[in-house]
Amino acid sequence: MPTAQPHRILVVDDDQQQRDLVATIVAARGYSAETAVDGEEALEKIGQETHFNAIVTDLAMPRVDGLRLLMTLIERGETTPAIVLTGLTDIGHAVSVVRDLRAFWYLQKPVDPRILGILLERAVNYDKLLSETELLRRQVSSAGSLEQLVGQSSAIQHVFALIQQVAPTAAQVLITGESGTGKELAARAIHRLSPRAGQPFVVINCAALPDTLIESEMFGHERGAFTGAMGRRQGCFEQAHGGTLFLDEITEMNAPAQAKLLRVLQDGGVRRLGGTAEIPVDVRLIAATNRSPEDAVRDNRLREDIYYRLNVFGIQMPALRRRKEDIPALTDALIRTFNETHECSVTGIEPRALQKLMKHSWPGNVRELRNIVERGVIMAREGTLCIEHLPPQLGVELPKVSTPGEFTFRPGATLRQVEQAYVEYTLAQTGVNRRRAAKSLDISERTLYNRLEKAGDNRPDSAQPE
Repeated sequence: MPTAQPHRILVVDDDQQQRDLVATIVAARGYSAETAVDGEEALEKIGQETHFNAIVTDLAMPRVDGLRLLMTLIERGETTPAIVLTGLTDIGHAVSVVRDLRAFWYLQKPVDPRILGILLERAVNYDKLLSETELLRRQVSSAGSLEQLVGQSSAIQHVFALIQQVAPTAAQVLITGESGTGKELAARAIHRLSPRAGQPFVVINCAALPDTLIESEMFGHERGAFTGAMGRRQGCFEQAHGGTLFLDEITEMNAPAQAKLLRVLQDGGVRRLGGTAEIPVDVRLIAATNRSPEDAVRDNRLREDIYYRLNVFGIQMPALRRRKEDIPALTDALIRTFNETHECSVTGIEPRALQKLMKHSWPGNVRELRNIVERGVIMAREGTLCIEHLPPQLGVELPKVSTPGEFTFRPGATLRQVEQAYVEYTLAQTGVNRRRAAKSLDISERTLYNRLEKAGDNRPDSAQPE
């Protein structure tokens, strides 16, 4: 494998002794140091070379000084982070440069090698983040993709624009949309485009955890806090410190956990179960739900104060049936993904198979498309993904029973489709009361919820809280 090239730092100072000293410090930290005697030579080198990861520059220099150097770089559109060196009498000037010209930091002379090393590491990491962000933005404009989100439709491009707008900020985000629309992918894209990109991204699915475990998962516990707590455990907030915590299906979180979550949002600290110490946490929170959050507040599923704290910036993920023009691009991207995953060499999809995908109503959204394409790639192995590689029941539509009436289904439907149609029929008969529907079907409410979630049915429950 080729050896990774060291990060390149440009040192700009007209004082040779100072210039050599800084270059030595830079080299000692494992970076490649290049030097310039003033801003003019620095601009020439920056124009000739491919990229410097950071610049360390003096302010007072002949010909082109540090101030003019940084101003020129901004005018050129350069984003290389700069560290400004200054004498004791230049501190006010240096602070002004940092503020007005977006220099990375300033450092007083004589230079402290330890502090300069810390600033260089931060500057290089920031430069890396800028490069990755620019790459992702180019992907959006040229290929219609953002991370694993793909599409050229106006609906998904609007989502891309919102993600790029909110990602660099510290704002909390609430992502809504039907199951399978890519809410977690949107959250990951926000994290990757944010200054926290190099820190943890932690996911907790509130619907998948029993009420008895969700508080321990979120806030952690001390040894002996409850039966079975054999040792101390960090919760998701502590694990995500410095990064992003994604709370999926926030409206399924029980009331006691929501109360503790509100306290964390207010105080910026967590207390483990069984503990007494408040542990500070620096976490950006992104939440998601497949329900209408306003309906969830009205139905007492989500605290109103939490809703307003989370919904600083809202993003609505569009259903796949509302952006079918993205299906060809999504299919191509998924084929490439599953070729790598399953070591296949499928080259594309035949027109008839693609037409069948385009006609489907996609109740399971992109998640359903993902599953179907993965199955097709595995069956085809190589060459073209053909219509016979798609599930035979694809495109056989279920009856949509919205009012009580006769239970009917089309000939040719599978047993699973008939069962799903009867579930929907029973739900309609009960006025979308899931508790009564589950009792009539002789299944648990959780089983009913899972069936409806797979079908993309996110109608609010009409049952009143007891």
